[in-house]
Amino acid sequence: MPIHWTIDSKEQLMTVVAEGDVTRSEFESYLDVIDNAGLHAYRKLFDGGRADTTMGPENILAIGVRMRTSHHTNPVGPLAVVVPEDKITMVSRVLGMLAAANRPMRVFHEAGPAHDWILKQPL
Repeated sequence: MPIHWTIDSKEQLMTVVAEGDVTRSEFESYLDVIDNAGLHAYRKLFDGGRADTTMGPENILAIGVRMRTSHHTNPVGPLAVVVPEDKITMVSRVLGMLAAANRPMRVFHEAGPAHDWILKQPL
């Protein structure tokens, strides 16, 4: 599975690393973990710097809808997303769908600054 995560309950931080081609079912498995473990309010660092996807717009939209729906029923924590520099604009647009959530959210092209930023975000 190209998505791996660690959960730090002390820091209330979920760190996710994605590598290779990420499919809809793999991403939804990650969302299932968040739902089932009650991690919505945790800070999340999603490092997709070495990931890509062949998902089409319909699958990406479905994931966005699922995430946005969960925001209406659960408080959500800050989110930092790392992507290759050439994907920042595209990912920023996709994350714009999720902007309705009342939380800090930023896109980075390097993991170090993203990690520093997410740890400074209050819960």
